[in-house]
Amino acid sequence: MAQERFVEVYSQGVTNVRKIVVDAQTGVNYLLMSSSMTGGSGITVLVDADGKPLVTPLGEGDQVAFGQLLDRE
Repeated sequence: MAQERFVEVYSQGVTNVRKIVVDAQTGVNYLLMSSSMTGGSGITVLVDADGKPLVTPLGEGDQVAFGQLLDRE
């Protein structure tokens, strides 16, 4: 089975849900939010203080696993 393209690495909440997903090919981090109160949802790229996308470093053959702690240094 092929590796999933997007991997959930963080999840918070039941009604107002926040998830961080990582693109397993590029390492780019995204924030997904949804609210069952309004039926709305959204997605955005997470950025650092300089406005650059947060990227999880991926070496050749690396895989991102559910719940993996992301190194931000």
